[in-house]
Amino acid sequence: MATNSKRRYEISDEAYERLQPLLSGKPGDPGRNAEDNRRFINAVLWIARTGAPWEDLPERYGKANTAFQRFNRWAKKGRWQAIFEALQQPDLEWIMLDTTVVRAHQHAAGQKKAQPKPRRSDAHEAGSRPRSTPPSMLWATHSGSS
Repeated sequence: MATNSKRRYEISDEAYERLQPLLSGKPGDPGRNAEDNRRFINAVLWIARTGAPWEDLPERYGKANTAFQRFNRWAKKGRWQAIFEALQQPDLEWIMLDTTVVRAHQHAAGQKKAQPKPRRSDAHEAGSRPRSTPPSMLWATHSGSS
């Protein structure tokens, strides 16, 4: 593999260009210039993406303890939070909107409640003859009782 080709877990040139102004160690910043910012960022990405412990950091990223100490200092100072907030702009190329319409079968909404049949009140039924008894039976009933 060529030495300058992009490796699996390393930051892209475009992403690093967006990130570079937010990093410390630029000319004019107090302290030492951080010439290895990209290597350090790649070390952090390698740890985050592989889930490996710091001791397993490949040698191409530098000493594991040095990378961990720097990572820890940045975390305590809130530098990672500031970087994440500064880079948290929406990438409109990757926004996905779900405009799916799901149509359900007419019976999927649940059964409609049956409307109760109107009942005649007891007072109304008291003055009327029963509908289930044939008229011939009514005559026989009335004639025997008189």
